[in-house]
Order: sequence, then structure tokens, then C-alpha cells
Amino acid sequence: MPTLKVNIIGMGIMGKAAAHTLARNPNVEVTAIANRGEERRKEATQEFGIERTYTDYLEMLDKEKPDAVFIATPDWDHFNPVMACLDRGMHVHVEKPLTTDEGEARKIVEKVRETGLKLQVCYNHRWLAPYHNVKDRISSGEIGKPLTGYARKNNPISVPTKMLPSWAKESSPMWFQTSHDVDLMCWWFEDTPVEVKCFGVKKHLKEKFGWDTFDALQAIVQFSQGGIATFEAAWIYPETHPSMPDSFMSVIGETGHFQVDRKDETIEMSSEEKFLWPRSFLNYKVFDRWVGAFPSALDSFIDSILMDYEPHVDVLAGWKSTAVLAAMHESVETGETVRVKEAP
Repeated sequence: MPTLKVNIIGMGIMGKAAAHTLARNPNVEVTAIANRGEERRKEATQEFGIERTYTDYLEMLDKEKPDAVFIATPDWDHFNPVMACLDRGMHVHVEKPLTTDEGEARKIVEKVRETGLKLQVCYNHRWLAPYHNVKDRISSGEIGKPLTGYARKNNPISVPTKMLPSWAKESSPMWFQTSHDVDLMCWWFEDTPVEVKCFGVKKHLKEKFGWDTFDALQAIVQFSQGGIATFEAAWIYPETHPSMPDSFMSVIGETGHFQVDRKDETIEMSSEEKFLWPRSFLNYKVFDRWVGAFPSALDSFIDSILMDYEPHVDVLAGWKSTAVLAAMHESVETGETVRVKEAP
């Protein structure tokens, strides 16, 4: 198979995770990275041996001419780099959500259709075996038609204030956390969300840090065939809470139900300093390889290019999650029930 030249835009947590995975793929050569901060560019050279680094991703794309690009910029900063890559004929793997604006997401759908390029949104939970198992069993009819669902992703306050301090205030717990759950629920229900009602609270982060963002949100989504799903997201748990995140999902069907509780990821640990549920399902180094749902998602995207098949989380799936999340945020701001935009 040919070797794909891949570039990375953004070398934060997910950009570095991508570099670890892509470095082990025999069909990939990571030729350059772009990041505004000098320290992370130096780290990329030292840790991954990537000599060509840029502050301006447009300069990188024009000089390096990669086959594909992994985009790991903040939630609200995906549209411009995605379009820049597609305009230059480059396949795109973009961190979730596709964008935080439905209109932007719609333009990306149109551009992908126009160019025929591959685009995958990093809803890596689809590659997590328990979630995939639920999908297979629902699709085979084991619980009948899904009627109602519930999903929560709640995080300690250290996530917005310490892990994402430079940009969390520009996002929300639903954009950052619930996007995964919206994608999964739509995938499981095999149905189209049509209506949203959402409520939110702005208090703790606003009073303590001056951030005009939500502490917590809850939303109810109605599907076209009558099913409903409730979504909860908060990121103000005390730092003492061991989960990151406290993640739980359930689906009730006509003849049965599923529950997936992965907040502790099967490991419980205590020491004199702390109580902890160590994470290992999504991205974990085993000997010299990174394993889990995230590396599987990246390798699958590379395969989709080399073998010419549609990515498993395609651009329309990315648009759908963005459209639902945008409707949630419109609902909480207006106090009204909001119709989800029709698919492009």
C-alpha cells in the first residue's frame, strides 16, 4: 500500500494522541505539524522527531501538500482549517464536534460532496466495544424499537479550569462532552432528531472565574418516529471526584433495555493521596502501542482512504450532532422548543 503524508493542526491533548497513533501506522508518515505555541512545536520535534513545524497552518498546507490532515483545534475553531484542507484536495479527520455552528457544518457537507474527499469526525466512542455491542444488538432487534434513552457526561471542574483553561469558557459542557452521546444515541436509534428543549445553569463558573458559560445543561430530544432521549452535561463536579467523565447511557426499547456505565472503566484504585478510577478504554499505551477507541478510529480513517470506502463517522453524521447541539443551545438561550434543521 502507498504511504500517506499526514499533517496535524493543533498539538494539544488530542493532537499529541493522534501523533502517537499515526507514528505507529506503517502506511502513514507524519511530515509536519502546525501549532501557534512554540513550546508544543518543540515538544513535537523532540518527542516524535517531526522537524517541520509551523505557526500558520495555511503555510504548512501549501508547502507540505499532505494527503490527509488531522485537525485538533478547539471545539469552535474547526470550520476554517477543515475548509482550507478540503479546498486544497486533502482528506480530513477532525476532532468532535464537526463545528459549533450548524450553518458551517452544512457548508462542510456541501464541500465534501463537491470534492469527493474523505472526512471523518472523531466520534471515537463508536469504536468502543460496549457501545458497538449495543448498536449491533439494537439493530438485530433484540429489544425491539428504541423508545427512550438517557445519557450523561459530567466532569470534575478541573476539566474546564485546568485541562482546557484557554478555551473552555468559549465552549460548554454539551459541546465538549455531550457531542459523543448525541452521536451514539442517533446511531443507536437509527432515527432523525426533530425537536429539542433544553435548560441550563450559569452560576459557579461565572461567579468564581467570570466565565459566561454553563455549569450544567439538560435537554430532551424528540426523534421523528416518536422516541425521546434526555442528555445531561456538567463540568463542575468537585476535583475530588474520581471520574473523568462520569459517563452513563441507557436505552429502553419495546421489549428490553441496555445500560452502559463506564465511569470507573473497571479499575478502582486508592492510595494515601487519592481515590481514582484510572482510564484505559479510549487511549492507553500497552507496551509500545497505543490502543483503544481513539487509535482504532484514526487507523480506520486511514484505511478508508487507502481502501476507498466511506468513513464510519461520515460528514453527515458530524452535521447531525452539530445540528442537535446547536438546537440545544438555541433552546436554552431563548427558552423555546427548537426544531432541528433538516439535513442538507
